[in-house]
Amino acid sequence: MGNCCSDTGGGMAAVGGTAGLSYNAAASSNDAVDWFLKSRGYLGLFSQIELSFSAADLRDRDVLSKSDPMLVVYMKARDGALVEVGRTEVVLNSLNPTWITKHIITYQFEVVQTLVFRIYDVDTQFHNVDVKTLKLVEQQFLGEATCTLSQIVTRKNRSLTLDLVRREETITPITEESNPSNRPKHCGKLTVHAEECINSKTTTELILRCSDLDCKDLFSRNDPFLVISKIVESGTHIPVCKTEVLKNETKPTWKSVFLNIQQVGSKDSPLIIECFNFNSNGKHDLIGKVQKSLADLEKLHSSGQGQNLFLSTAAGNNNHKILNSQLFVDKFSESVQYTFLDYLAGGFELNFMVAVDFTASNGNPRLPDSLHYLDPSGRPNAYQRAILEVGEVLQVYDSDKRFPAWGFGARPIDGPVSHCFNLNGSNSYCEVEGIPGIMMAYTSALHNVNLAGPTLFGPVISNAALIAGQSLANHGQKYFVLLIITDGVVTDLQETKDALVKASDLPLSILIIGVGGADFKEMEILDADKGERLESSTGRVASRDIVQFVPLKDVQSKSPH
Repeated sequence: MGNCCSDTGGGMAAVGGTAGLSYNAAASSNDAVDWFLKSRGYLGLFSQIELSFSAADLRDRDVLSKSDPMLVVYMKARDGALVEVGRTEVVLNSLNPTWITKHIITYQFEVVQTLVFRIYDVDTQFHNVDVKTLKLVEQQFLGEATCTLSQIVTRKNRSLTLDLVRREETITPITEESNPSNRPKHCGKLTVHAEECINSKTTTELILRCSDLDCKDLFSRNDPFLVISKIVESGTHIPVCKTEVLKNETKPTWKSVFLNIQQVGSKDSPLIIECFNFNSNGKHDLIGKVQKSLADLEKLHSSGQGQNLFLSTAAGNNNHKILNSQLFVDKFSESVQYTFLDYLAGGFELNFMVAVDFTASNGNPRLPDSLHYLDPSGRPNAYQRAILEVGEVLQVYDSDKRFPAWGFGARPIDGPVSHCFNLNGSNSYCEVEGIPGIMMAYTSALHNVNLAGPTLFGPVISNAALIAGQSLANHGQKYFVLLIITDGVVTDLQETKDALVKASDLPLSILIIGVGGADFKEMEILDADKGERLESSTGRVASRDIVQFVPLKDVQSKSPH
């Protein structure tokens, strides 16, 4: 898009980035927050369904290159409003994209769940921007399709192909009885494939390497990347993971790839590992491929031997040309990702912590339009409501009812801005007694600090992780839940990611409650349920998802009171 050739750097980012891009509902679910929401009455019979997407014959909106498509998934609410479920990655220069990112939908058989799919051509200047932060009005609309979730899951092969139409033509769902003459031409088709999720706590880390790759470029070496796909019952290949693109390499070693049984089916399920040479025009050259299961890859790692890549010949898929290029498995490591419920089942006691945003963007606490306004009538403000809603549930499971409580983003009287201060005003201890203690400390703090900024999460998360780490080192049987209440976008995004990745091995979950009407798109980057697995500045990937972002209105809507 943008009437120009896509740049190579942007294209490489669009093609793969890190392996964590591959899955949009992290391998280990954040059931600490699921448990909390269920405790508020959000219950029901359901199945978790993973949706995969591909398209064909999309409209070409570019002059010197092909469209760079991204898919946005919506679910229609009861009032008819569209609620965004998630976005795929951008596929560079392709009118026939197969997206890697999957989306998990909770299928409720007793509810009509209408899905709307919209495809956009993403402008070249946005290729290195996180897709969650893209403004869709700045992208070119390619087409839209709609169906119900039940239409997909009841198909024999659980795949449904839909006609893409222009938005003004999609007020009503597409049906086979629709008049073909009314359908716009050249919008293409969208195929949605559904699979029921398999619960698994085992994650496999792979480091893959290739040797002696055949050179596909005339004047330079290859720019290779891998695509790992599973084979479903119909024989269709569904991509589950991509590596990053490595420039000018004939003996590439890629960053770690993380695969969960939930993604691939089983340890013995066949996988297709394809090695491509990146081209900025979107026509990537297939260098070679292998078909192996995770069990096969484990054997390759144990033997230290490589597996020759092959190419299918024109005579058919059963006739292969064996190549000199080989695939090696430099690392094969399996780990069990323990969840919040595992900790509780193992006898761990729940411990509640809270951190409150005192940045100036909340407004002057003395004015009624401030999120920190203390109403003389006693009506709780947004922060007080969040503390009460979450605290009254979690405190039941905390035996001593002594809660660490912090504030951040404020300037104590005659002092510098602090990004983690004790809410009770003490210089030596941070705990308060019960939910009333949090409420009293919060009210007192409002009278003793000046709201400032910026919004930094790193210090608070590090403090919580320090407490959880010390407990674990002392063989304490405790699991910690940190509640962060905030009104805005985090300023230290990378520092926050670093702190979260470091804390992902600890018995700690973090629930971020958003108050006010700010755009929380950047906040959702931290929520690995809806995007790539977090990666630190040093390249380390989070071992599990410990963060959930929820707007306050969603927490309140799930309250039985």
